[in-house]
Amino acid sequence: MTDMTISAEFPFKSQFVDVHGDTMHFIEEGEGDPILFLHGNPTSSYLWRNIIPHVSNLGRVIAPDLIGFGESDKPDIDYRFFDHVKYIDGFIEALELRHFTFVIHDWGSALGFYHAMRHEENVKGIAFMEAILAPVESWDDLHSDVQTMFKAFRTPDKGREMIIDENFFVERVLPGAVVRDLTEEEMDHYRKPFIDPASREPVWRWPNEIPIEGTPGDVVEAATLYNSWLQRSPIPKLLFHGRPGTLIRPPLVEWARRNLPNLDTVDIGHAIHFVQEDAPETIGQELANWLHRIGK
Repeated sequence: MTDMTISAEFPFKSQFVDVHGDTMHFIEEGEGDPILFLHGNPTSSYLWRNIIPHVSNLGRVIAPDLIGFGESDKPDIDYRFFDHVKYIDGFIEALELRHFTFVIHDWGSALGFYHAMRHEENVKGIAFMEAILAPVESWDDLHSDVQTMFKAFRTPDKGREMIIDENFFVERVLPGAVVRDLTEEEMDHYRKPFIDPASREPVWRWPNEIPIEGTPGDVVEAATLYNSWLQRSPIPKLLFHGRPGTLIRPPLVEWARRNLPNLDTVDIGHAIHFVQEDAPETIGQELANWLHRIGK
């Protein structure tokens, strides 16, 4: 069952900060130890709109738009994983974030895990959902529908036609990975950063960065390293998982329970990938409860 209190409104004041000579957009609510929300592809800080109110009294809540996404600049870069690492590191430094908690999803999870691994002393906790926990060893590990679609995305001409020309990721993948029907107002928010084909380069790049069967090698290495670190680190962790899920399906939930120390898990029910659009109240309430437990 989906939450019935989902709003399309985005009632937050836009703020901007210079990072490596480009402007990154973010929203900020509350005060105290930071709670840093990172989105993935092809979303923005808008994804967190119905979750943030549940925790804005528990800390300094900050949700940026990744470079190339939302209202952040779209510089002429390759938009590879390590480009985003550079900008997220720079964003955290520009805002002087210390002793913060990550709340992360999709590619935001890989960025968050990789940052936390390198700055463990500065991270208080990690809450994650539909996350990239490890490299994908084989295409066969993916659901057949997902496998077919992402193989097409990674075929250069076909992938660019689908994502750049047809805006397939925004128009089809996003609403198709939400249980409920997104409203036109919600879809328009997600469409806005990618109106013209040239603006969709960042969206196209991400499927080609997924670490599958050893490719791309540098992202496989990064995900392997942070996966090993997650299995050692005592940092408090919170995993939200839905059914059927896309990236985190039941076998991976069980793996996490067995292998990740100091882990709590929350079953949010029927959800696919963009779980914030189906269960924001459940996620928000359980996130607030967990933040209280770990000392917010």
